[in-house]
Amino acid sequence: MLKVTATMGANVPLREIIPHAKRVESLGYDTLSVAEAVHDGMLSSMAALGATSTLRVSQGVLVAFARSPMLAAQGAWDLQDYSGGRFQLGLGTQVKGNIIGRFGMPWSAPAARLTDYVGAVRACFDTFQNNAPLDFESESYRLNRMQPFFNPGPLECGAPSILMGAVGPLMTRAVGKVGDALQTHPTNSEARYLREVTRPRLEEGTREAGRNLRIELTAGPMIATGANAKEVEAEMQAAREALVFTLSTPAYWPALEYHGWRDVGEKLRQYTREGKWAEMNDLVTDEILRTFVPAGTYDEIAEILLEEYDDVAERILFPVPKDPKNDAASRAVIEKLQGG
Repeated sequence: MLKVTATMGANVPLREIIPHAKRVESLGYDTLSVAEAVHDGMLSSMAALGATSTLRVSQGVLVAFARSPMLAAQGAWDLQDYSGGRFQLGLGTQVKGNIIGRFGMPWSAPAARLTDYVGAVRACFDTFQNNAPLDFESESYRLNRMQPFFNPGPLECGAPSILMGAVGPLMTRAVGKVGDALQTHPTNSEARYLREVTRPRLEEGTREAGRNLRIELTAGPMIATGANAKEVEAEMQAAREALVFTLSTPAYWPALEYHGWRDVGEKLRQYTREGKWAEMNDLVTDEILRTFVPAGTYDEIAEILLEEYDDVAERILFPVPKDPKNDAASRAVIEKLQGG
């Protein structure tokens, strides 16, 4: 059995989030993952929560290093209160160039700093919920001042859980140390890789931190599906183009390296430098595509996903149909995944 998460495009403006969230809820999804890229993630999450009544909204993911931990904690607390407990705070690092050049904020070792950041947010949550003195100090953050006037006070539904994004070993172990949940990147969501690499790293992190829990894992593979073989093939080709772009970046090579295809990543990177755009698609072979992209019609895909992911993940991203004519078929897939 898998809970099912929907996504939405990074370019969706606030005015279009409301109908999208309502449609996602009507299709039976458990969660909507709201990106932060073009628009403010907190505002987008609020729009989605206000338009729905049962749907969980997960921030996937908020750019942590562009905000103070207190601002992230306050925003998450408000959204948790506003929704009656349906918000999940997702936190990620972004890349060095964007943090410095786009946000004008300092950069430091990301895994260690995000670990500190989550600790600071949890300290804020503890102060809000239990009126504990705010006293958090780490290499990256120091918070020690909270006058009663600024404390929003406890919530009946409790603090939101914290999801983290991770690809490499250090960040994955960091999720095990301080997070509640992990959402994987499409380039590193292949089921065997999650089973043999990601899960053990999460467990290493929980053991190191003395935590006795299983981290909730949301698998985020690109999924090629549709009403017929023609639609599936079109989605496969779209996935190939997306993989060509993302796998040209070394940060997304872990699963590629695990399967012995590092040379493909190196060639993709070199081709981008040489401007050989037309030749890049050929580097992502059908074998790589089949490994990274589960594929099948709506009648087939639920069984394929359950066979691959049911033992390693608690949740899975499943695409919202581009054409509403496929909504009924998609709803049936979601029900099968949830019923396992």
